[in-house]
Amino acid sequence: MSSPLPDDDPWARPEGVDDATVQACGTLGEGMERLERARGHLYAFHQLMGRADFLFGDAADELDDAGHTELAELIRTDLVGRNVLEGRWTFQVVEEFDDSYYRPVVGIEERVRNELLDGRRHVFEAELKEARRTHRHPRHERRPGSG
Repeated sequence: MSSPLPDDDPWARPEGVDDATVQACGTLGEGMERLERARGHLYAFHQLMGRADFLFGDAADELDDAGHTELAELIRTDLVGRNVLEGRWTFQVVEEFDDSYYRPVVGIEERVRNELLDGRRHVFEAELKEARRTHRHPRHERRPGSG
């Protein structure tokens, strides 16, 4: 699927880049999109666990108020503030993931894109759009404002 896009187009295939390279970079980009989604879920986990911890504390207070002091204390000592993994709260899990996995992957993807596609993103998708759109049809414009 060679590029019919003009060279000044930010999504145009750089001159001399073959289909296999565009495909591989597209697959790498899709992997990055999955990584971003996974990272979002990790941050959601972080926020959900933080809220759960506060709710456990609220439950302990309510049990105390209801006269269940021993169970309230069990929750306070064994649940509230508990590590989700050995030695780690979720903020530490998030930071470790970002430092040891996320940032290195982002750097490698950027290097591949810079070396093979002049830093251009979504070249594969731009070519797919060009191949699938109905030319000169409303709502099938090549770019915003291109009529």
